[in-house]
Amino acid sequence: MRPKVTIVWLGLMFLLCPVHGQAGKVIPLELIESIFKSKPNSTTPASGTIVTESPNVVKKSYKACGLDKECVPRHLCLDGVVSKHGVGVIDFRLDDAVCTYDQICCDQSRKTTVPVVSPKPPIVHQGCGWRNEIGVGFKITGAYDNEAEFAEFPWMVAIVRSMDVNGEIAFMYVCGGSLIAKNVVLTGAHCVIKIEPNELIVRAGEWDTKSENEILPHVDRRVHEIIRHEQFHKGAGHNDVALLILNEPFEWQENIRPICLPESNINVDNQRCYATGWGKDNFNREGQYQTILKKIDLPIVPHDQCEENLRQTRLGLRYELHESFICAGGEKGKDTCKGDGGSPLVCPLPGTTGRFYQAGIVAWGIECGQENIPGVYANVPHLRSWISEKLSAKGISYEDFTP
Repeated sequence: MRPKVTIVWLGLMFLLCPVHGQAGKVIPLELIESIFKSKPNSTTPASGTIVTESPNVVKKSYKACGLDKECVPRHLCLDGVVSKHGVGVIDFRLDDAVCTYDQICCDQSRKTTVPVVSPKPPIVHQGCGWRNEIGVGFKITGAYDNEAEFAEFPWMVAIVRSMDVNGEIAFMYVCGGSLIAKNVVLTGAHCVIKIEPNELIVRAGEWDTKSENEILPHVDRRVHEIIRHEQFHKGAGHNDVALLILNEPFEWQENIRPICLPESNINVDNQRCYATGWGKDNFNREGQYQTILKKIDLPIVPHDQCEENLRQTRLGLRYELHESFICAGGEKGKDTCKGDGGSPLVCPLPGTTGRFYQAGIVAWGIECGQENIPGVYANVPHLRSWISEKLSAKGISYEDFTP
């Protein structure tokens, strides 16, 4: 019998010095919260692509919601889903006892296999770093907790680890990451300690982790090689960067595109930037992992100011902030506890509206969302030369992440 495939959640962030948690720690099954959508009909080849069913294909049957009516994805019903602007609308506050927020009760005669809204943004951009500010295919309303639009940040990926749980194949969430080339993901070194490449899978194009109703499917790829920074300090977190080389490249689509990388001389002090992820809403025991991708906007805090702020914490008055770190946040109630370790911090590309480059990688923090206590990120401009060196050695072009 083919083993059942499920996906479970174990979000990681390098929280404190020393490390709060490590990828690969054994967690009792009853403490693992199911979060990513299950794939009972997926096949997992020994290498390469993980084949999944496209959400654009009308299934044989949906949940009934009335006489000759079924709950179908909103973009696959010919009535009630298209605004005068030609964009589908999803309301998170919709209180429907039968259909979920991303479905509509549709007459069977009105079902279709072709989306009734375009799976493309109003303006289609080529190249790295383009944010889809109003989403792709539909726009959400009723958002109450910084939910990102579908495909708003198309470089965002989830890194999961395949494991055996009581004879069942499960995918355990490890960290976030960012797509910088068709076959390369940038993440934190702390995310991939003591993990073999063949255990890891990268999921791109994800948005709602418990739904199959997105207008474009997510795509999974296996990891071929992990390149960690040789001077990563597991205790203090210095040089917290790693590259994942994939077995097969992704193909670009509107929810799967790369982020740009900055040059090493870029200074982003005092800019407002975005962090994204599916992480906890807070880091106490009551914290909940997020189903839908979240975004938070944060100010970049200059190095000396951040160091002084951190010295007022339990790190002490002699703490020295390493040059491989960059800081953001320090605003009450807003922090990367709403993201994950390894996830990107992206800042506006100067002179180009709607385009971004990656300034940081979520690394660690003291508590969460406390005023005047910024979160700490790996400094991507500082680490750019290392990234370039490793990719050059692999013969990987810089074209995908160069603006």
